[in-house]
Amino acid sequence: MMQTLTFPIRSRHTEAKLDVYLLDETHRNEMQQPIKGRPFMLVIPGGGYSWKSAREAEPIAMRYLAAGFNAAVLWYSTAPATFPSALEEAAQSMALIRSHQEEWNVGKVFAVGFSAGGHLTASLGVLWNDPLLAQATGLDPESYRPDGVVLSYPVITSGEKRHDGSFRNLLGEMYEDELAREQVSLEKQVTEDAAPAFIWHTYTDQVVPIENALLLASAYAQLKLPLELHVFPTGWHGLATGDWETNTAENTPLETGAWLPMSIRWAKAICEGK
Repeated sequence: MMQTLTFPIRSRHTEAKLDVYLLDETHRNEMQQPIKGRPFMLVIPGGGYSWKSAREAEPIAMRYLAAGFNAAVLWYSTAPATFPSALEEAAQSMALIRSHQEEWNVGKVFAVGFSAGGHLTASLGVLWNDPLLAQATGLDPESYRPDGVVLSYPVITSGEKRHDGSFRNLLGEMYEDELAREQVSLEKQVTEDAAPAFIWHTYTDQVVPIENALLLASAYAQLKLPLELHVFPTGWHGLATGDWETNTAENTPLETGAWLPMSIRWAKAICEGK
């Protein structure tokens, strides 16, 4: 059995929605004991900050549920809403999940994002301790600090290799402001407090160049932060689950679906303190 719940998520000027999926706690581990402190995965779909991709939402949540996680999908605000509205909503969603720790049997809390949703997820992982975010939300930063982020073909840089449309939608009238663009160019914002990251991308992505993943990975490496990076040799942008469920073309590179079990193994290792 699975319980589903929906919550409104309000930032200063916008309203989003959080769909929550909770496993029945009659599930038991191999020792026939109730599973305590399930890992929780917050799913953040992509869409260039102009829409949200259903292919990168519930199908992803269902995969993590099948692996023993609880999960939620954040339907965050997009254009004409601008930065930092969606980030405030992501922070509030994480805090809401942790506020139900006992009721929902919450353990470590992770987030997985895709494309522009990967930028939002990475923003949460990198900017969670920014005083401006705490001021905007009125929340303790520790309440929305992710225990790890999974970044799927993420938008990262506002530099030469940027996905221009995502940043135009994210910044609106502030797009021409160089300082505003630099603030959301996440490879420049990484500090020693950034959340552990699992990043995957395809070498042949022609929408969001692979340099986005590599720039963030390099910033992590310079600070010796926990990181796992996977580059698949082929595959177009927006592969989602990377298998037949969300990709029906005959030439879908189905080997990219390996990212899901890899990310599950990575998250469970963090839960085990490894």
